[in-house]
Amino acid sequence: MNPYLAELNDFTFTRLARLLADVSPPAGLKPINLSIGEPKHPTPQFIRDAIGQNTAGLAQYPPTKGPLALRQTIADWIKRRFHLPALDAETQVLPVLGTKEALYSFTQTIIDPTRQRPTVLVPNPFYMVYEGAALLCGAKPFFVNFDAAAGEYAWDAVPQSVWQDVQLLIVCSPDNPTGAITNRERWRWLFEQSDRYGFVILADECYSEIYFDEGNPPVGALQVAAEMGRTDFRRLIAMGSLSKRSNAPGLRSGFVAGDAALMAAFLKLRSFNGSAMAGTVVAASVEAWNDETHVVANRAAYAKKFRELTPLLAKHLPVTMPEAAFYWWLPIPASYHGDDERFTRELFAATAITVIPGSYLSRSGADGVNPGKGYMRIALVSEFDECREAVQRLTEFLSRSAAAPAHTGASEQVTA
Repeated sequence: MNPYLAELNDFTFTRLARLLADVSPPAGLKPINLSIGEPKHPTPQFIRDAIGQNTAGLAQYPPTKGPLALRQTIADWIKRRFHLPALDAETQVLPVLGTKEALYSFTQTIIDPTRQRPTVLVPNPFYMVYEGAALLCGAKPFFVNFDAAAGEYAWDAVPQSVWQDVQLLIVCSPDNPTGAITNRERWRWLFEQSDRYGFVILADECYSEIYFDEGNPPVGALQVAAEMGRTDFRRLIAMGSLSKRSNAPGLRSGFVAGDAALMAAFLKLRSFNGSAMAGTVVAASVEAWNDETHVVANRAAYAKKFRELTPLLAKHLPVTMPEAAFYWWLPIPASYHGDDERFTRELFAATAITVIPGSYLSRSGADGVNPGKGYMRIALVSEFDECREAVQRLTEFLSRSAAAPAHTGASEQVTA
């Protein structure tokens, strides 16, 4: 048995299911799940049609590298979106089966477990695959806490003794769960650190197309690198996905792009792990990457939800629109004294609404602080009417909670 399995924490949604297992919400209320970042807007019909019209390839094993037509389509999209010089579709782009799969396997590619203290810098709070991928290849995650006052992760606070052991640094921008965008200045600083210490940067940009100002899309890591003249994208890989952009999470289609030497090593690993993309998915992916009309409409739907519903929730909690992505990351009411598990249970019991306790998306860092404790993540992924219903229930619950006597008993503990 792999000894590193014992180091894994239960996945976020396993913990959440256990937390709520014995809670019965009101029978007359339709459950509304705002916990998982799974887009609920309809998958465009032209993507669905492309799958049904391209089944001939099912009789053949697909190539691990993917067909050149798909790689070129992705390269062309990256060039348009991030204002880059042409990428080499032969050496700088690979299709992947969604970024979750790629995050895990790319980490296995990079980490050298024979080195002393191999370290992965992980933003905190974070997507749990970052931690699991690091642990399962024998690396140590070092958690970099989110600085709410500064609106970014405290990369500057990482000690030099830690930097010296870093082999991989992961950045999520736009960020899950905070919605923060890594700006040009910070990217340049991270590239300088990479040059100094020799580690690889993995830019998880699966939320890059969910933003609210059509004239101001989030900057990307490859974009900033190219602006600096780093067109070889040395020690840099960026990942993107159709899951959020095209409301197609079940398609399992994304890309990895960047440093050609890293891509060659990644392709070598992938030739062993059975991660080739089926021809039906290839065909649908080509259609999706070539169309922006549905993406603009998708952004408009998210913008409507956040612009109309944020002011309603802001009457009860300190919440603003995120810079990008589709989450609210906000503190629970002060009367809960940071007990985000109890808040989540009581909210579900009263309203049939499911959210994620912030502490389930984070860990205690080197300073002993868990930056997610006392927060909740709300995924505003359902259609507008369901999201509005959820916000109405949530605000009514918050009003009742504010009027109720303060909780003075011991906080209910849930073993995780």
